[in-house]
Amino acid sequence: MGQQHLGGPAGAAAGRVTVALVEDHQVVVDGVRSWFGPPSPVELVAQGPTIESVRGVQADVLLLDLNLNGTMVVDRVAELCAGGQRVIVFSEHEEPETVRAVLDAGASAFIGKGRATRDSCLETILEVAADRPSVTPPMAQAIATDEGPHRPQLSDKERAALLYWFQSMSKASVAARMGIKERTVRQYIDRARVKYAAAGRPAPTKEKLLICAIQDGLVQPDEVTVYTSLAARATPSEEFRPG
Repeated sequence: MGQQHLGGPAGAAAGRVTVALVEDHQVVVDGVRSWFGPPSPVELVAQGPTIESVRGVQADVLLLDLNLNGTMVVDRVAELCAGGQRVIVFSEHEEPETVRAVLDAGASAFIGKGRATRDSCLETILEVAADRPSVTPPMAQAIATDEGPHRPQLSDKERAALLYWFQSMSKASVAARMGIKERTVRQYIDRARVKYAAAGRPAPTKEKLLICAIQDGLVQPDEVTVYTSLAARATPSEEFRPG
């Protein structure tokens, strides 16, 4: 039976956000359950030690441990996200390469078990359920490790989403082209903006993001249509910096 997902954050619309937890250590399950008790706006509706144990459960967010019964399940993240699930990885494996791998696979956020608090966890879950970008400390560290002082490194999926979006496609069209959800497209674009801001070159608009991408060789001017003339005029002196 395929996993059933909400088309949107129905729990959030009703005033609560529902979460399914995949975790094989009971002490962690008990701790997380205590975080989500009333009057928390988040409700734990299912938990189990394997991905299959919560399959079929409707939940706004899936909170996923990466090490289940001694096996790393990084390769399952893309499968879950492709099925429409909002996935937040909840793991002690905070190595930058692991964080980048799950984010590139489509995870909405990464929470490190070692430094998670009730408030920070709830905040991340609420942001993800509302399809808003969330950058946790492990994510910020992974982004900082992955880039030089001025030129951030974008994943292949982030670059593809940007290119199609720059080609005057709507985010819905980009999603159809890439075979992913529209919220995942927004996530890739938002993450690219976060990386540029971390590199000291904030790009809050589509035009500024395009200029930065062309300056860095991530996109060629002849690959885009409507915005080509603007991007082609970009010079290194036009780099955007804070202030």
